[in-house]
Amino acid sequence: MEFHAPDASTPKRPGLVPREFTLYRGERKITGILWQSEKPQAGAPLVMCGHGASGSRHQPPIPNIAQHLVNDHNMFVLAIDGPVHGRRQVGPGGREAFWPEWQREGTEADMVADWQAALNAVQALPEVGTGPVGYYGLSMGTIYGGPLVAAEPRVKVAVLGLMGISGPDHYRPKIEAAAKAITCPVLFLWQMEDELFSREDCIALFDAIASEDKRMHANPGLHPAVPIEEIRLAREFLHRYLMGTPESRDPALRVSE
Repeated sequence: MEFHAPDASTPKRPGLVPREFTLYRGERKITGILWQSEKPQAGAPLVMCGHGASGSRHQPPIPNIAQHLVNDHNMFVLAIDGPVHGRRQVGPGGREAFWPEWQREGTEADMVADWQAALNAVQALPEVGTGPVGYYGLSMGTIYGGPLVAAEPRVKVAVLGLMGISGPDHYRPKIEAAAKAITCPVLFLWQMEDELFSREDCIALFDAIASEDKRMHANPGLHPAVPIEEIRLAREFLHRYLMGTPESRDPALRVSE
């Protein structure tokens, strides 16, 4: 794992120490960033953040999530570039490069292995250690994050969404199987007029998630129009569960028999 000095593309946030890095899994290059405080606490919780198809490891709201989780709670935030994004860009990058990559058999397995390699390397750092782990990722962050959360027992809580049981023929059964293997607490965000994924497919993915502790937040609007309020709620959700202080899930109202 090789760390690099931040460059002009690295978001600047008060109180955050950004650590850009490169590592290799065999011949496969993995590029990412670790955000931490100036005085990190080994063993503190860490949140992995997956970005969307049009962005990179720096895509909003990831820097915002990092700023609050690091500054308010002295946590760590880890983000890596997608398979054809950021410092791994292929061709024009973004959605134009992602669509053919999504068609490739094995793309999700490669990204799961990339995430696990990055998490292993970061947790091996003495200043980070092996604290509890959460995951945040919408849209492409769920395309790859769903299989990751299903496969990785270190993930104790996840924020997913802006995605359905959809995609190439080889992928649809894999995301459905991944959802059926997810048992950690989940917050699922859904845009009700999403132009990329149908209502039926998004609800089907939420229904398939096996966790008994799951909830869906639905908002009107197109795919990218997630309200800022939901990002705050996502941060709070991750923090509560990673600190072991979730709110009660008991019914607020009980009907007398």
